[in-house]
Amino acid sequence: MAGFKSCNQSCDPAILPFCNVMIRPTVARVDLSALASNFTTIVNHLKAEQPVNTPGVIAVVKANAYGHGAPQVAKALEAAGADLLACADIEEGAVLRAAGVTAEILVFGALSVSDLDGLFDCGLTPTISTPGAARAVQAAAVRYKRRVRYHLKIDTGMNRLGFRFDNLTRSLPELLASPNLELDAVYTHFATADDPESPVFGQQRARFEQVLKDVAALGGMPKYRHACNSAAFLRDARVWYDRVRPGLLLYGIVPPPLASTLALRPVMSLHSKVVAVKGMRPGEIAGYGARFTADQPTTIAIIPAGYADGLDLRLASRGHVLIRGRRAPVIGSVCMDMLTVDVTGLEVFPGDDAVILGSQGDDRIDAREMAATIGTIPWEIVCRVGSRIERQYESSK
Repeated sequence: MAGFKSCNQSCDPAILPFCNVMIRPTVARVDLSALASNFTTIVNHLKAEQPVNTPGVIAVVKANAYGHGAPQVAKALEAAGADLLACADIEEGAVLRAAGVTAEILVFGALSVSDLDGLFDCGLTPTISTPGAARAVQAAAVRYKRRVRYHLKIDTGMNRLGFRFDNLTRSLPELLASPNLELDAVYTHFATADDPESPVFGQQRARFEQVLKDVAALGGMPKYRHACNSAAFLRDARVWYDRVRPGLLLYGIVPPPLASTLALRPVMSLHSKVVAVKGMRPGEIAGYGARFTADQPTTIAIIPAGYADGLDLRLASRGHVLIRGRRAPVIGSVCMDMLTVDVTGLEVFPGDDAVILGSQGDDRIDAREMAATIGTIPWEIVCRVGSRIERQYESSK
């Protein structure tokens, strides 16, 4: 049946012939060749800038690969040469292993509320960021009769996860002495890498340099060090160390307000269809709360995408959608399942393509622009693309 696909779920045999799932008109297109190209661009930049002892890459695929779909993205990155991926928690790592990912997977997050069995069942590399987590992983390793390689996280001033940089002589010896735990790497995370005016970045860098000396003095011998997210990667080669951790850059988005000359391509675009076109007379209102009143004869189009799909309410009266290569302002209110745009003066019909994120004609709306329009960050724009939106994976040339 055209426009339908099998739901691949266990159904009552009596209704199985009718159990089909229609593909909704609002879809996210994920260009895996653009993803692979971005990864290669980052790798080549590292080689060109630091040909001796070139840093490796930790490809960050947490939060469902920033909304792009972690299993598919991780497998594409692995095929492109990524040998170390990073996710937020054990549960995310298990999803990657179930999808067939074989590369090393680093778990960034805290381990206190997770099932540590997953570390062993799925062959994951944990971050140890507290003495309590160290004891728990050591005890689990004893039960499994295994030796576990781990990454040690240091809090150099963000005050989130990590051993405090100024308390290591008291907190670290027990961990370093754990018989079943092997220190693989030491890392930290910058709080203000995307803020060139903040002095905190420099303070954290200096603290991390001292931490590396302190760890060595305590007998720790990590194989490598890492500290560098996308913004730090662009900002300061001194913090590349032995590995860099691009997240947003992999998906073709430069962290604002920074700029880059790297040839990156956006990986995700968000597409829909016009489902209705109608006219409004002067004085009529549109949407919840009567937030839009037509002051002249107005033509509007209805797009089946709303806040249940991750679109922000603040797009109303601020954002745009591309239809027939032109920008159509979002008016009224963003509803749960649809939004309304002003197409006055355009020849628009039901079935016309509508681009919420991406290119159409000579124009483009990207996540960075949308984020600036509503006063948020591009990470949120892509991560919030809803689960009911079909991800369509393609490979452009």
